[in-house]
Amino acid sequence: MNEQIRAREVRLVGPEGEQVGIVPLERALQLAADVDLDLVEVAPMARPPVCKLMDFGKFKYESALKAREARRNQQQTVIKEMKLRPKIDPHDYETKKGHVVRFLKAGDKVKVTIMFRGREQSRPELGYRLLRRLESEITDLGYVEAAPKQDGRNMIMVLAPHRAVKASAVAATASRGGPRDRTAEESAAPAGGATPAAGETAAAGESGPTADSSGQ
Repeated sequence: MNEQIRAREVRLVGPEGEQVGIVPLERALQLAADVDLDLVEVAPMARPPVCKLMDFGKFKYESALKAREARRNQQQTVIKEMKLRPKIDPHDYETKKGHVVRFLKAGDKVKVTIMFRGREQSRPELGYRLLRRLESEITDLGYVEAAPKQDGRNMIMVLAPHRAVKASAVAATASRGGPRDRTAEESAAPAGGATPAAGETAAAGESGPTADSSGQ
């Protein structure tokens, strides 16, 4: 009897997912031995706990394969930053907007910061209008994930790419066989199961890294 399973009865699930019902633990262990399978506790917090008849070695192998595949296909979450002044020159605005468009097309989120200086702090509506203008001009690529908010001398808005845009970026990255090349403006920085009845522990899935990034 496995010390990890302390209940006298378990809700037993067959190898094909069929419900066997609530049976004594000794009976469940005997059934597992009869079909040369392992008794694995898949829901220890249930009352009674749920156990399944399975080949635990095969289960661990398939779980490891799925975890590797998930890491291979996972797209890192990246946040770029673009800083603007409330009275920005039209040419500079178009240049900055071009960077925002490029970031969104690459599948990245963009933190847009309006920097106020001196008397500009008394005119927050200038920054708000600028952010709303930018929002209206990138609607085909993204949407406002975090509405404009005053933060000290800055006003911040976060843009995120539409799902279709991000999916295209992921597909393009996969077709190149590796992560996107980073430019100086796109430098990245960190952002901030089953329990076996035989005394083994199922391999836990691992998640890919999450990174924040800023560029101007």
